[in-house]
Amino acid sequence: MINLAKATETLSNRGPDHQGLFNNEFVGLGHRRLSVLDTSESANQPMKDSSGRYTIIYNGEVYNFKELKQDLVGKGVNFYSESDTEVVLQMFIQYGRSCLDKFNGFFAFAVYDEKEHSLFLARDRYGIKPLYYLHDRDKVLFASELKSILQYGVNKTLNHNALYVYFHLTYIPSPWSIIEGVKKLPPGHYMVVKGEEVSIKDYYSLPSHETSFWGGYDKAKNQLVELVEGAVTNRLVSDVPLGTFLSGGIDSSIVSAVAARHVDHLNTFSIGYKDEPFFDETPYANAVARHIGSEHTVFSLSNNDLYSHVFDLLDYTDEPFGDSSSIAVNILSQQTKKHVTVVLSGDGADELFAGYNKHAAMERILHQTIRSKIAGSLGPLWKFMPSSRNGPISNKFRQLKKFSEVSSLHPKDQYWRLASWQASSLVDELLLPVLSEVDEEAYFGLKQSYTSVVDDAKTSITQMLLADMNLVLPNDMLTKVDRYSMINSLEVRVPFLDHRVVECAFSLPDEYKINKSMRKCILKDSFRDWLPAELYQRSKKGFEVPLNKWFRGEMQSMICHDLLNDDFVRSQGIFNPGVIKKLRNGLTGRFSTVRNTSLIWSLVVFQWWWKKYFAN
Repeated sequence: MINLAKATETLSNRGPDHQGLFNNEFVGLGHRRLSVLDTSESANQPMKDSSGRYTIIYNGEVYNFKELKQDLVGKGVNFYSESDTEVVLQMFIQYGRSCLDKFNGFFAFAVYDEKEHSLFLARDRYGIKPLYYLHDRDKVLFASELKSILQYGVNKTLNHNALYVYFHLTYIPSPWSIIEGVKKLPPGHYMVVKGEEVSIKDYYSLPSHETSFWGGYDKAKNQLVELVEGAVTNRLVSDVPLGTFLSGGIDSSIVSAVAARHVDHLNTFSIGYKDEPFFDETPYANAVARHIGSEHTVFSLSNNDLYSHVFDLLDYTDEPFGDSSSIAVNILSQQTKKHVTVVLSGDGADELFAGYNKHAAMERILHQTIRSKIAGSLGPLWKFMPSSRNGPISNKFRQLKKFSEVSSLHPKDQYWRLASWQASSLVDELLLPVLSEVDEEAYFGLKQSYTSVVDDAKTSITQMLLADMNLVLPNDMLTKVDRYSMINSLEVRVPFLDHRVVECAFSLPDEYKINKSMRKCILKDSFRDWLPAELYQRSKKGFEVPLNKWFRGEMQSMICHDLLNDDFVRSQGIFNPGVIKKLRNGLTGRFSTVRNTSLIWSLVVFQWWWKKYFAN
């Protein structure tokens, strides 16, 4: 019981409003609540049914719970709260595993059956909510965060395969975690624990082949508008203050514009960069806010404001996660939480409708022009050019360098390289041989599981988007949003990942989504009349932070003399000291250049994590 209480307490940021524990000789369940629907005590968890046989702990929201509740009432079920938690529990009691097919929402939950002494766990279709677990000879542990499982004193052994993948991708995809033996339940899967038997099965997957939309472009636009509007309105149900993120990009602007038609005086929120005009999108966010009539709040941040949040974020991170835009997500969530408890965001649209640079690169590879052939052939030149995401020219060289590298690969390898921040050759150099010589069967098995949808014989953008939905979306984008919003007790809802919107998007042909001059074509065209014209006359910007300046300034001493200190690096027995020295040298000296910002940040995150969890 002591371990259960400690493990539950570690999740206090996720649920500041109530802690509840259930314990018997077979199972212990702990829950931290963020009150959103039915804020009364009757909706607290763990929650039992009236018979006392079933107990649920649940994280998430099921947006169609009112319709499901009507169905259950018709079957004679009595309810004692107005929460969706009770509906989820009763749906499981009535329908068992098939209840998952009926839910429209995001969730990770567990139901204990006291009669059967069995445990049922499930994760939503696209992995919006996390679920870690450990299964060994005498127990099964599970939680929303790795740190909660570690409270049970489990053996902390570094997962070398996961580390290897981390330095490729900047994150660790399911089912692996950084700790050997701890895994992540994949999206669209459920787990059943009964005695010593543990079984994991999938209940949902996107089609592994392309489907066809019959009806033409205009009909597809009308259907998309209808589905997106329905998804947004479903996600406006809340018993606490609600708003939207509004960055000034197409995706969040669409969500905000739709929400503004259904909410009086909608609150919208964005951040601006005082010191980084290249990344500042404040003018576009303000234009959208004026157009839709929202109550808009801009958190205008200096580089010092951003930097002041770095170390709190690093301290909270219980598994290395090297996506540096998490810093911006964290501070946006922290500031937004002062006004509302729930926000809607535009996440998921890039993966559905081909919004990233890599999608444009693949489109050029699939439809080679003289210009793209020349760009691909000049790899030796791009290699010597300064490349980073921190300015328009260096960012273009970065893109050209990667495009040249990818052009000559086979399609599955093209996708993996476009999804990776570092090439395998660099990761092999970085890690000592004992770590770079990973279990090849395990590594290539993981890689194959995520690239299997890419057909070497007939590659398409849709195949790449399917791979993104399985790899990048749940393991990077959704992990980032969930982890760094919930650290601030803020719930983020993602309308574009309503499964009906997703399935519509994957029924559309490639040319509806991307061509040589435009990305997310049908999404932009469908909502063109909803948004200001200037939004369509701008380039896509990233959610970036000024890492290069920090590495050469405020963080230089800490990196060189502490995190990447030669003695410390040698004592770890993980990294090649010679490679680390070259990286350090790039941070010092009057004419030195930071050539690999993403790798250094990934190292900073890992070293900070290592010191916290392994050094002692």
